Amino acid sequence: MSASTASPAPPTGASRADLVADAALSLLAERGMRGLTHRAVDEAAGLPQGSTSNVARTRQALLELAVRRLADREARVLALHEMPDPRAGLDALVDALALATHRALTRNRELTLARYELALEATRRPELRAHFDAAGARFREQLGTLVTGMGSAHPARHVLSLVAWADGLMFSCVAGSFHAEVPDLTEVRAGLREVLDGLLGG
Repeated sequence: MSASTASPAPPTGASRADLVADAALSLLAERGMRGLTHRAVDEAAGLPQGSTSNVARTRQALLELAVRRLADREARVLALHEMPDPRAGLDALVDALALATHRALTRNRELTLARYELALEATRRPELRAHFDAAGARFREQLGTLVTGMGSAHPARHVLSLVAWADGLMFSCVAGSFHAEVPDLTEVRAGLREVLDGLLGG
């Protein structure tokens, strides 16, 4: 998988910063943290040499740019703000959450891999951890609203359980021992329904 073909093409009119960040995410997924250099980003993005340095002068700035872009792109993949109203019933919400999870496992595997690379790097860079956690906070908040609407009496604990299940599934199927056995949408839905039934008492 080459950095130039791994990601969907950026939207027309994407800013220079977005082009740089998208290329950085592709490199993280393809080559890991060691493969992320300013020069490599220039080449992957098809930009003149020095372009990445003009956008993000230091490695820390480049990583922060990648984290922000990751959060924006994952927000479109998960689309938690577009979930059905909890009053539509648990089945409708399970369908929507399962579809979002399956998208992350399949056509957005690269983003998921890049997220794990950045998450691990954040454990070694406190300054990056702050940005990574802030980017993830909006997802937890939206998920908290959803489980509260489903009748959760312990939304914080249930969000943790739900995120742990989803992250465990994605890591196992994208980078772990189940990478060759990615579940289909029906299987993801069944697993998610079992988790939510357990959390919310059926």
